[in-house]
Amino acid sequence: MAGTKGKQTVRDMVLSLGFIGVVAGFIYLFVPHDDKAPDLPRVDYTVELSTARRAATYPVAAPEGLPDTWKATSVRFRGDKFDAWHLGFNAPDGAYVGVEQSAQKPSAFIDSASQGAKETKATQRIGDRTWQRYEGGKYDALVLKDKGSTTVVAGTGSFTQLTKMAEALETS
Repeated sequence: MAGTKGKQTVRDMVLSLGFIGVVAGFIYLFVPHDDKAPDLPRVDYTVELSTARRAATYPVAAPEGLPDTWKATSVRFRGDKFDAWHLGFNAPDGAYVGVEQSAQKPSAFIDSASQGAKETKATQRIGDRTWQRYEGGKYDALVLKDKGSTTVVAGTGSFTQLTKMAEALETS
């Protein structure tokens, strides 16, 4: 009798696992799921930009003249965090490009804003300024160290897109 009890337990376990597999397959096949990334809403950053430009200890940069296909999706200014300015965009191809500025110590700020990208030997002339190129696993970046602040244009976009954003940056 003890031998039959053990066989029934194994049989019941196999049947239970089979039933769970059938239910999971049913759910997977018949419950709709969308693998497309959600459409992020466009944000208006004019109020935050005005606030940041009044409060920051450095000239705050924001893009001017970008086509409407560049969609602002996030904005924030943190006066308590080294006057940290952030403005995030979806580029026309869906890549992310962000503008980060801060009065924080450049090395710590660049590491954080570029998601750990490493400085390369390449530089890039944009307007009358020389930007340093950084490359990383998650983000690539263009970095401009200024007197009193550092500007990082970083994201998943190509260096062409990062350059387009850096070219559009204006301070008022």
